Order: sequence, then C-alpha cells, then structure tokens
Amino acid sequence: MFDNIGTVELVIISVVVLLLFGAKKLPEFAQGLGKGIREFKKNLKDVEDDIKVSTPKDDKSDKK
Repeated sequence: MFDNIGTVELVIISVVVLLLFGAKKLPEFAQGLGKGIREFKKNLKDVEDDIKVSTPKDDKSDKK
C-alpha cells in the first residue's frame, strides 16, 4: 500500500503534521498514537485467542 512513499514524501508529511499540531502537542500526539496501537494489538490478540478457543479441534480419535 505504501510501497512508493519516499523520503521526500515523509518529510512533507512530517512538516504538515508539525504545522497542524505544533511542536508542543507533537509528543502528546505520538504518545496517544502509541497507546492506541498497543491497545489495538492487544484487542486483536484477544479476538484471535477467542476464535481459537471457540473453534472445534479436529480430533481423529472420535472418528471410527
């Protein structure tokens, strides 16, 4: 999806983010983003674990 983003594009995006949020708000923004990503990964893992638990295992000993 982002295969063709180069250094120039990343610099432009960084400058726009800096202008929108300001230098003082940027650390708070990054911290909130990090917490959101961690929570998303944790919830994704919980859902995967629930799916594994609820999926019946293929037990060959039951088949005759």
